[in-house]
Amino acid sequence: MRTDSSCRRLVGLLCSSVLALASAALPAAADARSRRERADRPELVGSKRPVAGGQHWRIRSANGPIHVWVPAEYDRETAGTVIYVHGYGVSADEAWQRHRLPQQFRKSRQNAMFLVPEAPQSNEDGVKWSSLAELKQTVRRAGMCMPDGPTVAVAHSGGFRTLAEWVDNRLLAQVILLDALYGRQQQFDEFIHSGKRAQHHKLVIVAAHTSAQSRSFAKQFRYAAVRDRIPGSYDDFSKRERRSKLLYLRSQYGHSEIVTGGKVLPLMLRLTPLGRL
Repeated sequence: MRTDSSCRRLVGLLCSSVLALASAALPAAADARSRRERADRPELVGSKRPVAGGQHWRIRSANGPIHVWVPAEYDRETAGTVIYVHGYGVSADEAWQRHRLPQQFRKSRQNAMFLVPEAPQSNEDGVKWSSLAELKQTVRRAGMCMPDGPTVAVAHSGGFRTLAEWVDNRLLAQVILLDALYGRQQQFDEFIHSGKRAQHHKLVIVAAHTSAQSRSFAKQFRYAAVRDRIPGSYDDFSKRERRSKLLYLRSQYGHSEIVTGGKVLPLMLRLTPLGRL
């Protein structure tokens, strides 16, 4: 298992050593500033036992917690990144536990580092991470060595607000919306069709409550593949559906069951450019 623990320890030791030396040499005002900077630095805490057969860390950051999970067979040299953004009514900590996210990540068997950051819990909440680059940099500042492979972003429900802020990031390869197309359709149009990097992107839309607007959105694009039911396995997808730049699926599962039932999320993650374990 390659979790790059030596890299994390080295980064942590270097940061601690540099700060210690700087604090000893700086005058009082600068020393106070150094203490504030240390307080703002994301804090990484690892689980004492394996979680869902893999390794789990929780980062405490200024924008809320970030859960990090990698499978036991994780290979950073060939891995990508999956970022799951929860919907309304739950926090990142609650979604991690209640929705059994690490178990669903494991079931997908993707070679990836999985991130679950904090996100808005209602319309009144602002977006916590308006910059994908800032989110990744925060994870690195906490001491994690992130992989260089494709980045896939998944949003459930109100999580679409966060993903809409990321569509112009050059490293974002694929977006998966789990009953989440409640708005910002122009941004997702730019991601999949009209943006300067759209030819390299893929979009998967799963819809229950949002079926009317999701189907209408998909029908705008002649290359969209449409399926009226989520299949039971990856093998049940047609070759066209697997390769489609835009895939729309009408869900037979309800809005919450899409992310709590343990069937949809792992299957959708199979439709990514990530390597399979």
